[in-house]
Amino acid sequence: MTAEVAKGYNFRLMMRSDLCSSLSLKDVGRRVILCGWAFRKRDHGGLLFLDLRDASGTIQVVFSPEISKGAHEKAQGVKQEYVVRVEGPVRRRPEGTENPNMETGQIEVLAESIEVLNTCKPLPFQLEEEEPNEFLRLKYRYLDMRRPLIQDVFRKRGQALKLVRDYLSSHGFVEIETPFLTKSTPEGARDFVVPSRLNPGTFYALPQSPQLFKQILMVAGFDRYFQIVRCFRDEDLRSDRQPEFTQIDLEISFVEEDDVIEISEGLIKTLFEELTGSTVTTPFPRLSYDQAMELYGTDKPDLRFPMVLVDLTRAFSDTGLSILREEIERQGVVKGVVFRERSLTRKELETAVEYAKGLGAKGLLWLRKENGLLHSPVAKYLKEKERTTVEESCLLKDGDTLFLMGGKRDRVNELLGKMRLFLAQSYGSSAEGLRFLWITDFPLFEYSEEERRYVARHHPFTSCKGSFKEFSGGYEGIRARAYDLVLNGVEIGGGSIRIHRADEQREMFRLLGIPEREAQEKFGFLLEALELGAPPHGGIAFGFDRILAMALGFESIREVIPFPKTQKGVCPLTGAPSTLEKRQLRELRISLEKEG
Repeated sequence: MTAEVAKGYNFRLMMRSDLCSSLSLKDVGRRVILCGWAFRKRDHGGLLFLDLRDASGTIQVVFSPEISKGAHEKAQGVKQEYVVRVEGPVRRRPEGTENPNMETGQIEVLAESIEVLNTCKPLPFQLEEEEPNEFLRLKYRYLDMRRPLIQDVFRKRGQALKLVRDYLSSHGFVEIETPFLTKSTPEGARDFVVPSRLNPGTFYALPQSPQLFKQILMVAGFDRYFQIVRCFRDEDLRSDRQPEFTQIDLEISFVEEDDVIEISEGLIKTLFEELTGSTVTTPFPRLSYDQAMELYGTDKPDLRFPMVLVDLTRAFSDTGLSILREEIERQGVVKGVVFRERSLTRKELETAVEYAKGLGAKGLLWLRKENGLLHSPVAKYLKEKERTTVEESCLLKDGDTLFLMGGKRDRVNELLGKMRLFLAQSYGSSAEGLRFLWITDFPLFEYSEEERRYVARHHPFTSCKGSFKEFSGGYEGIRARAYDLVLNGVEIGGGSIRIHRADEQREMFRLLGIPEREAQEKFGFLLEALELGAPPHGGIAFGFDRILAMALGFESIREVIPFPKTQKGVCPLTGAPSTLEKRQLRELRISLEKEG
């Protein structure tokens, strides 16, 4: 916290008269009482110097036996991170001893008394270390959070939460809380379940999102709802996932896609401009799902890298290169991506080929233009027409390298999309800036190899473009009224226009292979609500932790969550998850099977 933030303390400070960072030259001569932690101590013989730190910052306190022998003696016994209360006058530091690296570097407090409020055992790590071991940081998170850099992160988190509330409230949204103990429903990630003692043999589920409740709030006539909500998903963890996380959730009645997108852009613009100081230009560009896959090989393209995939199937329709000709004969495609920043070395080219093989590619060809000619291990097999067409299609210049791959369209797009990122991140310039992009017109369904059936790509409450009545069995062709917001290759939010008619929702369940009896059992309350005057509605949810991590420049969302879990879902601080006593299990009528 800075001195400027310290000025926000406009209430009585109880045991102290001031905050450390709130003091300045204007306070010279004034007697103050300060509380905080002993950060650093330096004994210069007759004088003892103590850097006192509180939530606002640090100030130097001087102990002199000539001023107070008792305070000087007591201060000698103070160790690092003792909690103390100091009293004395503020004075200007002697000339030549000012510290320009401290906000309070022109002044100090001449201690007349000191009271030790609590002691501190030797620390498991030093607070001045830039990056202690992560497990230690999480086990002693309260110590980690004493560090000014970490405290700044969570002050910004609080600032961001306020920005969200202020923006949405100013646009007519009502903040409404939804239940944490709810019903387990199919589709999506695994639920965390909670046994009910009062209803033995039954279970609550912690919500993966407030999806059904926010739709019901639209049926209730609230028109505009939002919630900064905790969500829970029992899934495998990565750096950008946690079993519990925070979501900015909103829903609006009587809207179409453009309406939700416009509101969302205003919110995101406000957040990132306030948190980063950057200028965010709206409206954000848009690409359909099909366009994104064809140009970037992913539905989460990072636009900071200008490379796009180029379809060269026609250029090689009569090629002598068997590796490409055979794929075209199998109704496949040939596509390429051009790296333009500099001429790659032979070793870098070999590394790129090995990387492609590691992804599962059958083969990756490269063509490098030098002195107006194409060079490659396969250059001698290229016809003159192929060379010319490739150079013109890809706008190749000296130093450019074209990487080629053949195969089924979806697979080639996927692999070249990964190659594009590999080349940019390994050999390109460092990526900077904020590049937002909307992806629209997603497939409504996708095939699950695990379940051997089609499932909802987003969730089963997403409306389709057109009508379910037009459906003729081609799951791949039907498009969703869904939209995702992508920032620098990361999805930060997603939403859709919802199904608001019960007959269409039942049809969606039927197409997903959910029997009518199961649909009624799991979603009967929603179906009934849709039959009682449900308006057209849509919404979106943003990953708040992910947005904050990206705005503050962190790779992992664990850095912006106060008490995160490890990648195994464990809390080092509390030891959760933990076992239950047999008495608790008996009350819940739960028995545990022995392993093996």
